[in-house]
Amino acid sequence: MSCCVARAYPKAVEPAATKTSLIPCILDDDPAQLEMLAALVSDMGYEPICTTDPEEALRLVQYGRCRLVMADVHMPGMDGYEFLDQALKNDPGLHVIIMTGEYTLESALEAVRRGATDFLPKPIDRVRLKRTLDEVAALYDQRRRVRELEEQLLKDLEFHGIVGKSPAMLEVFDFARKVARHYTNVLIVGPTGTGKELVARAIHQISPANLQKLAVCNCSAMVDTLLESQLFGHMRGSFTGATETRAGLFEYANNGTVFLDEVGETSLAMQAKLLRVIQNREIQRVGSPEVRQINVRLIAATNRDLRTEVLAGRFREDLFYRLSSIQIRIPSLKERLEDIPLLVQFFLKKYNAAYAKQISGLTRRAQAVLLQHSWPGNVRELENVISSASITATGDFIDLPDLPEGLQQRPRTAEGEEWRPLALEEVRKVHIRRVLDMCQGNRLRAAQVLGIGRTSLYRYLKHDTPPAIPARAKSRTA
Repeated sequence: MSCCVARAYPKAVEPAATKTSLIPCILDDDPAQLEMLAALVSDMGYEPICTTDPEEALRLVQYGRCRLVMADVHMPGMDGYEFLDQALKNDPGLHVIIMTGEYTLESALEAVRRGATDFLPKPIDRVRLKRTLDEVAALYDQRRRVRELEEQLLKDLEFHGIVGKSPAMLEVFDFARKVARHYTNVLIVGPTGTGKELVARAIHQISPANLQKLAVCNCSAMVDTLLESQLFGHMRGSFTGATETRAGLFEYANNGTVFLDEVGETSLAMQAKLLRVIQNREIQRVGSPEVRQINVRLIAATNRDLRTEVLAGRFREDLFYRLSSIQIRIPSLKERLEDIPLLVQFFLKKYNAAYAKQISGLTRRAQAVLLQHSWPGNVRELENVISSASITATGDFIDLPDLPEGLQQRPRTAEGEEWRPLALEEVRKVHIRRVLDMCQGNRLRAAQVLGIGRTSLYRYLKHDTPPAIPARAKSRTA
C-alpha cells in the first residue's frame, strides 16, 4: 500500500533547488502514523513518498527516486534494522532515519553504528526532525554545487583528451605545447597504459601541421615484413599476397605526423630503415627501386629504457640519439595519485554517457581502495576499473563490491611488507633511498634509473637525508 504521492520508478534527474532536491520516503506499517508523518513532512516544505511496503521502499532507493528514508523499526516481514542494511547495500550514500516508540540509548547507538543518519523516538519531535531534514537537504545541495564546480574544473584541466592537475602532468602539458610549435622528432617514454598515444595526438593537434594527416602504427603488433610494407608501402607482386600497389603510412601522412608506438620492439634491420627516413627524409616501397622524398614529423613512443637497450645491443645508438633529441616522459599513475579523483570523474562522465547511467561518484571506502592500489596498468587499468564498475553498479555511487575482486584485498609492497598510507613526499624519499641503495650510492646511475636529471636528484637530496653510501661505492659517486 502506498499513499501521498503516486510516482513511477524511472531514474530521476536531481533537481537544483535545496528543498525539492530531497524527496523523503516515509516507511511505516501503520497507515495512521504514515498519514500523520506525511502531513508533518509536507508542512516542512518537502514532498514525501509514503509506503507501508519495505520492498517498495527498496525499489524507490534502487531507482534513485529518494535519497532519504524515514523507517519505523517494528514492521512485519522486514524490521527497520534489516531495511537499513539492505538499503545501504543498494545505495551507500543513502540517509536513513530510524523511528521507534521504544527508544533506548543502546538501540540508538546500534542504529548509528549500522549507518543510520538519526534515531528518533515517537512521537516525533518536530524541531529535531526539521533540523535533520534541512541538514541532509543542505548536504545534497552542497554536493550538487561541488559537482558543478568539479565539472568546470574538469573542463579547465583537460588537455586534448588528457586530464591531470598534478605538477608532473602539468609539466608534460606545458612541454608538449612548446614542442608542438616546432616540426621536430619527439620520443615519448613511459610505462604501458600512461597515455603516450594521447600525448602524441595532442602534439599533432596543436602543431602547425594539425590540418594534415596523423598516421598511427603499433610496431609491436607486426612482424618485420608486414611492418615494412605498412610503413613504406609495396609494389604489386613484390611478395605473396601483394595484389596491388599500395602507399605506406609515411606517404599517407606526408606533410603530417607519423606516430610509431612501441618503437623499442623493432628489429635492428627495421631501425636502420627508420634512421634513413629521419636522416634523408626518403623512403622506398617494398619491391621498388624508386626513392621517394617525404616530409613528416616522427613521434615515437616506448615503454622500454632505450639507453639500456642500446647498451645491450638491441637498439641502434644513432637512432636513439636521433629520436631522443626531444624527449617527454609520462609519469606512471602511482607518481600522480592526486590525479585519480579527476580521472575517475572524467571516466564516469564518459561511461555514464556510454551506458546511459547517472552514477554520481564513488563511496568513501571505494575511493580509499583506489588510492591505495599500486596501479601496474596505470591510467588504462583505472579506466577499465571504472568502465566495469559502471556496468555493475545499481545505485548512484560505485561501492566496494562493484570493484574487481583484486582491488578489494589489502595491498602489499614489492618486498612483501604490508602497505601503509604515506604522504607523497614520503613516498618520494623512500623510493629515492631504495634506488640509491640499489645503485650502491652511484648518483649518476640512480638519476638515470629514476628518469630525472642529476640536478633534480641533487635538489631532492639537499632536502632529504640520503642513506649512507657504501665505502666501496664512494669512488664511483657522481
